[in-house]
Amino acid sequence: MTDRQASEVLLGNWTGHSTVPSHSLYPHQWSWDSAFIAIGLRHLSPRRAQVELESLLGSQWADGRIPHISFSPSVARDAYFPGPDFWQAITRGGIETSGIVQPPVHALAVWLTHQADPVESVRRNFLARVYPKLVAWHTYLREHRDLGGHGLVAIVHPWESGMDNSPAWDEALARVEPAPLDSFTRRDTDHASNADRPTDLDYGRYVQLAATYRDHRYDDARTPFAFALEDPCFNALLIASEHALASIAAELSLDPAPHLSAAAELTKSLSTLFTDGIFRARDLKSGELVAADTISGLVPLLVPELPEATELLGTAQGPRFQLGKVHLVPSYDLTGPAFEPGRYWRGPSWFNTAWLIHRALAALDQPTLAEALRQDFLTLATDTDFAEYVDPYTGQPRGARDFSWTAALALDLSCS
Repeated sequence: MTDRQASEVLLGNWTGHSTVPSHSLYPHQWSWDSAFIAIGLRHLSPRRAQVELESLLGSQWADGRIPHISFSPSVARDAYFPGPDFWQAITRGGIETSGIVQPPVHALAVWLTHQADPVESVRRNFLARVYPKLVAWHTYLREHRDLGGHGLVAIVHPWESGMDNSPAWDEALARVEPAPLDSFTRRDTDHASNADRPTDLDYGRYVQLAATYRDHRYDDARTPFAFALEDPCFNALLIASEHALASIAAELSLDPAPHLSAAAELTKSLSTLFTDGIFRARDLKSGELVAADTISGLVPLLVPELPEATELLGTAQGPRFQLGKVHLVPSYDLTGPAFEPGRYWRGPSWFNTAWLIHRALAALDQPTLAEALRQDFLTLATDTDFAEYVDPYTGQPRGARDFSWTAALALDLSCS
């Protein structure tokens, strides 16, 4: 792979203040996409990476949440569904957004962006300006989303996990009465194969969950959530970002202790999701751990000093995920009954989760595994024209091409 190829994708998807994941499939700014994109952009222009993150944080709500979509006024209102007319959410600054969130990888992205050019970061007062926003974001999650009282953050919509149609959500989604198909018009299947995307039935349930939250004005205390789960990936990324916030606080001559304490508490609570060699989501309606092994359950490898790290690494290398034997890291158990190699988060390998696992392997002093994953990542990114995701067995590209986080994270692995 050449850095120029990845750079051209990022430049092509740049809008002047942020980067779209894909002009066709995702024509607005997405939350965790922008965090991953900034991690790659910092190698091209640390200032542009800062602007990417500042743009996203500009859509933050008064309660601290960072919405998963910030809608561009220059894009047709019906270009994406659900669009701004569906969500009916607007910030005090007049930015139209969605009402749900995505995994909190933002503080990590901010810290890595600062490290790319500390002089420029200090000159622009970058850390001092974004630190309070990141603190407010984490405070919202810990104070408003500990719905189960276990010290873990709950997601209230599959989209909040970033892994929309994961088999981990099947049982909980089955309890949701879907919105009628004639009540909405999907736009995603205009730009990607139906076989690669969530089913109409699943989409109807997504719409119903979002509509219920909207109709209760996104009030976490009042909404009767039909779907509420403690997701391992979401909480592991919150832990990683609390550690990043501790580093940011220290850089600003502030006390890092509250962030380290929060990370320690979350790590202890996360252990309650560990069973059979992997972390599993807890369904707050049934109180049980979900019987589905997904990439979400491997992401806690990122957590510093994770007690379960050795056993979890063994699971990653075992028959369920075959790390080092298939392409990248499958999104779902290769031996599982719901495995589909081409359908979104039900089996395909994704580049962003592979980047997270690579980062974990490097921190765990697993250089051979880390380098093999890095080389596979870079080769696949180029060979697939920076695809959104790939078949774990064949490497066949799926979803969008010229996908921003694929290009950004390829650039990061190439330069790091």
